[in-house]
Formats: sequence, structure tokens, C-alpha cells
Amino acid sequence: MFLTEDASRAVTSTMEKTLVRVGEAAELLSVSRWTIYRWVEEGRLRGTKIGKGSLRIFRQSIVDLVENNESNSFSTFERAR
Repeated sequence: MFLTEDASRAVTSTMEKTLVRVGEAAELLSVSRWTIYRWVEEGRLRGTKIGKGSLRIFRQSIVDLVENNESNSFSTFERAR
């Protein structure tokens, strides 16, 4: 995953929070909000409901997803070579 300068700044400010909004998570991962909801249901991301049902995503689960995806992608790339 390569980030533009604007996206990099957004990641830095967003990643300082423990919980992020669904829209922020979607922007960070370059996917739709619906994908975030689906990934939470599937267990790929961890989230929690706050207030009257607003979903928030745990920042660390986003980091873990990216790190796991990077290492899997790298392994696939190395095997292809």
C-alpha cells in the first residue's frame, strides 16, 4: 500500500486515536464504508459500537490488517520471482 502525502498525513493524525470512524478507516484502507462493515462482520477488523450503535474501528486492527497484508503480499511476490 503506497500513500500520497495527504493520505500519509491523514494516517498519522488518525492513527493517534485508539478508535476511528468507519469513514476514516475506509479512507485509510482505500475501500468503501460497506467493505469496512463487512470486514468487521468477517473478523478481519475489530470494531465496537458506541452510543446508540455508532461503529468505531480499533486503530490497532487496521495496523494489523495492513501489516499482515504486506507480509502476505511480499511472500507471494518472492515466490513469484
